[in-house]
Amino acid sequence: MNNRAINWSIFLLLSLTWGSSFILMKIGLEALSPYQVASLRLFSAGIALLPFFFKYIRQTPLNKIPVIILSGILGNLLPAYLFCIAETRIDSALAGILNGLVPLMSLLAGFFLFRAPIVRLQLLGIFAGLLGVVLLFVVKGVDTGYWYYGLWIVLATICYGINIALVHHHLKGYSSLQLGSIALFFCALFALPVLMYTHFFHLLSGPAIPWRSLAASVTLGILGSGIASVLFYILINRAGALFASMVTYALPVVAIGWGLLAGERISFLQVLCLGVILAGVYIVNKAKR
Repeated sequence: MNNRAINWSIFLLLSLTWGSSFILMKIGLEALSPYQVASLRLFSAGIALLPFFFKYIRQTPLNKIPVIILSGILGNLLPAYLFCIAETRIDSALAGILNGLVPLMSLLAGFFLFRAPIVRLQLLGIFAGLLGVVLLFVVKGVDTGYWYYGLWIVLATICYGINIALVHHHLKGYSSLQLGSIALFFCALFALPVLMYTHFFHLLSGPAIPWRSLAASVTLGILGSGIASVLFYILINRAGALFASMVTYALPVVAIGWGLLAGERISFLQVLCLGVILAGVYIVNKAKR
């Protein structure tokens, strides 16, 4: 298999892995609370990357550890809980659509926090993306619950955006595997008390163990947060950051596909709003070249 075919294979595998995260959260929430699903995801990911943690923690300067922990909070811990809470009321497909805001939030975070320059064409892309989100909410109609929980996902994309800007400006030169293994180790340390406090381990000794929700949550952690980080790092090294960033366009499509298979109702207008959001992302990426 030539390099191009390998790169596209990794791209498709990564898109399927990350794009499936939203439906896995929904399955996890069938029998577990949002705090249990998010905590189990973080704990599983931390355990999966534990061998890399022991390798990289000795190679990482001590003064960078607090920054990496902050990166884990913004890029993993807070979004994990925000997405799970939101999906108690919002379809997984719509969560995937809103996740398309991440590149735009990254650009805005870089500008407001680190004074990274924004060109005029990028402003057009940001406007288009935010317009798509507003239209997405309008299409749903006057539903305060939907708006409220949808904004939790928007807040999660802001966290992702700030984390990307933080890594770009303060953690350059470190691989995503190095950063991910260290960050997720500390996230797992936080998640374990949450699992204990929510009586998660009592479920494992009960008569009716929710295997389907448990399997979905663990898979979400190992694949969605653990192995996906490794794949993304490999893809950047093999094909470059620009090609790897194109995963942004595939995730909502995969999320919509799973949503349809799960019987979620997705209207043409919602798909049209996704197109507006992705058009904004495309304009931003085109302006970067």
